[in-house]
Amino acid sequence: MFNALKYLLNMKRLPIVIMMVVAGSFLAFKTMGTGTRTISTNPPSKYEQILKLVGEMLSQAHYSPQDINDDFSKKVFKKFIADLDPDKNMYLQSDMDALNKYETKIDNEIKGSPVEFFLSAGKIFNKRMEESAVMYNDLLAKPFDFTTDEDVTLDADKLNYTTTDAERKDRWRKKLKFMTLERYVDLLDIREKNKGKEGFVVKTDAELEKDARERVKKIMDRTFDRFRFKFNDDDKFNLFVNAITTTMDPHTEFFPPVDKRYFDEEMSGVFYGIGASLQYDDGNIKVSSVLSGSPAFKSGEIQQGDIILKVAQGKEEPVDLTGFVVTDAVKVIRGKQGTEVRLTIKKIDGTIKVVTLIRDKIVQDETYARSAIVKNEGSKIGYIFLPEFYADFDRPNGPRSFVDVAKEVAKLKEEKVDGIVIDLRNNGGGSLYDVVQMAGLFIDEGPIVQVKDRENKPSVLKDKDKNVLYTGPLAVMVNEFSASASEIFAAAIQDYNRGVIIGSTSTYGKGTVQRNIGLDENGLSLSNSDLGTVKLTLQKFYRINGGSTQLKGVYSDIILPDNLEHLKVREKDNVDALPWDEITKASYNNWNPGYDLKTIQQLAYQRLDIDPSFKLIKESSEWLSKQNDKQYSLQIDKYRNDQKSVRTTIKQLETLLKLKDSLNVSPLSGEENRYDNDKSKKDRFAQWIKGLQEDIYLDQAIKVMNDMIGQQNLAKAKGTEEPVKKGF
Repeated sequence: MFNALKYLLNMKRLPIVIMMVVAGSFLAFKTMGTGTRTISTNPPSKYEQILKLVGEMLSQAHYSPQDINDDFSKKVFKKFIADLDPDKNMYLQSDMDALNKYETKIDNEIKGSPVEFFLSAGKIFNKRMEESAVMYNDLLAKPFDFTTDEDVTLDADKLNYTTTDAERKDRWRKKLKFMTLERYVDLLDIREKNKGKEGFVVKTDAELEKDARERVKKIMDRTFDRFRFKFNDDDKFNLFVNAITTTMDPHTEFFPPVDKRYFDEEMSGVFYGIGASLQYDDGNIKVSSVLSGSPAFKSGEIQQGDIILKVAQGKEEPVDLTGFVVTDAVKVIRGKQGTEVRLTIKKIDGTIKVVTLIRDKIVQDETYARSAIVKNEGSKIGYIFLPEFYADFDRPNGPRSFVDVAKEVAKLKEEKVDGIVIDLRNNGGGSLYDVVQMAGLFIDEGPIVQVKDRENKPSVLKDKDKNVLYTGPLAVMVNEFSASASEIFAAAIQDYNRGVIIGSTSTYGKGTVQRNIGLDENGLSLSNSDLGTVKLTLQKFYRINGGSTQLKGVYSDIILPDNLEHLKVREKDNVDALPWDEITKASYNNWNPGYDLKTIQQLAYQRLDIDPSFKLIKESSEWLSKQNDKQYSLQIDKYRNDQKSVRTTIKQLETLLKLKDSLNVSPLSGEENRYDNDKSKKDRFAQWIKGLQEDIYLDQAIKVMNDMIGQQNLAKAKGTEEPVKKGF
């Protein structure tokens, strides 16, 4: 259960909106430096320099700055300690008592006092980490008794810090016992399924329990190796600065230089690397696939299954990847185009070799817009999938999401579709410029979104193109992870009455604008810096109807029950989120859609009321969300019963989320063989089409689209439809 819910929660991936234009007054920050500094005989360290710059930026430029005072300090203190020790199994209460002297001093450090807190907290953490390493090794050296009736609480918010080493060791014992129990039961099930099969070695319960403990030990060893070899003072400082920035609001973040580069690459869909996909496998960074035509492919030296042990930049000393996760490994492997990277590889046969590669451009074209055709009840409906509002800011002719969507719409018009569904589920946002342009493809000229800065000066971003690329029926699919730019698009379509929004009760609720600001030794700049970059909240989004998308998100016109509804994953569930408010409504003209929304809603809910699948999805998701709040039994029979209930519910949900009768979904004409030269891409494209064919939510969106088409056709037949200004 714990793993299942953790997986759902970890699905959250929200790329943040990058604003293309900011207030002209921003450049004045280059000369900032008026904050008071405590007199010190020592020159400021890199840490003090960065912290002071960050503090000035937050106070003088953040959209809605909190006072950096003792209360703010207390929030940062609590957040940083929780980031260091999320399970409350490292620090003792005596450590908290010792560190409490810093609880109201962090604001002074931000304003220029010597930086001491994170170093003191880190020093104690390192000490307790080594003590905990001795504990877990000792505990995992002996068998666990799974007949004892006891529970474990894994929600740290319900726990206090332990007061003695014995109490802390018992907390570790319960956590490790739970981890071992999970794996032990899995091994028992595997033995039961394979008993009697030729070649299968049947182990005793004691042997399986030992195997389970050894697996847990490997995980703990990797985790603590990461603490020792990767989690240095710089990493702790980065965590500390992020505790400060995200206390101001959840989307103001600090990026060390390499992290900023990684963020930019994710936004553009283009990066410079070796062309190998990586996966984390039993403590190793393993090559899962090699992209055709990439440097890795051309070398002939790297194959699927190879393990990357070390990475070196040119002739520099190699970095050992022990304790690295995939994201960290990717950051050191990627780099500037044309630069050299040396990989120490462990081949499948066990041999070790060093492979030298020259980085080249790798295009992640599967993150770009794509479309398909759905035929249903005599209608031909176009479907456009947009995973994010991507934009390559470094290249004027680089990929742009609104340009690609326009191309897909044009192709669908050539297919003579009766309606278009745009899928923004799990789309976390991206370029503000692109969303304004994309909304303009579907409406006449007019406002798309309002933006207000800290000076309380709202501005209206408009579509200035009178042409309308597509005037037919339009539906937009959203869910809890449709955020930022996705919400702007959905809100504009809804406010203009241009289309129907279909999905979860509301979208994510991120209605703020960020800008990346480099930290320079002489102040602040608009470019990246060796000191790092702050993604700073400068403005706030407002719908053209005046309401903010912040916190509330966009409410769907037609709500479809889903398995994430009751999990706390939206903006409103973050205690540091900025509030909702509203401003004056913009001036705009409603679109005449040719259908009555209330009738469309009524027809949709009539179908949902008699659909047993969605009723069960609602009941199952409610039950699963409650399981995350309970304690977990360490007694094997009780654990098995709980697992059985959860497994049954999850399996039922998985079944419910797949259509019994597949939708008729196919590629566009001429695109059936688009990936014939790349088997890996061809397989993934086929899997994408198959997923759409089984998508219960797309099925409902198609049914809604058919209702819209039907009403429009009826209006045309009666001659009651008002003419639309722009042609199809």
